[in-house]
Amino acid sequence: MHRDEATKRFHGGGDAFADLIDETPPAQLPTPDTDVPMVSRSVRLPLETYDRVRAAAEARGIGVTTLMRQWIEAGLADLDDSATVSLADVRRALASLSRPTAA
Repeated sequence: MHRDEATKRFHGGGDAFADLIDETPPAQLPTPDTDVPMVSRSVRLPLETYDRVRAAAEARGIGVTTLMRQWIEAGLADLDDSATVSLADVRRALASLSRPTAA
């Protein structure tokens, strides 16, 4: 159905609006990536910063907001001394400890 026709049916009143809703296929919504209730906030970033964040997210195979959420959670953990680190960082640190250093 064309948009103009849908608008006319909507403004026509009666059961036309209900019929219009019934004719519409169900929306395909994305599956949430968490079961935890989330709050949406808007953040203004310089374009260059956003491009860097987007590139970092793509390199990790995750979404931009997921990466931002991880960074915020890690930053908050630093504030309360319960810092989280990636397993890769832990492995690199342990590997560097096992290498003998020149004296």
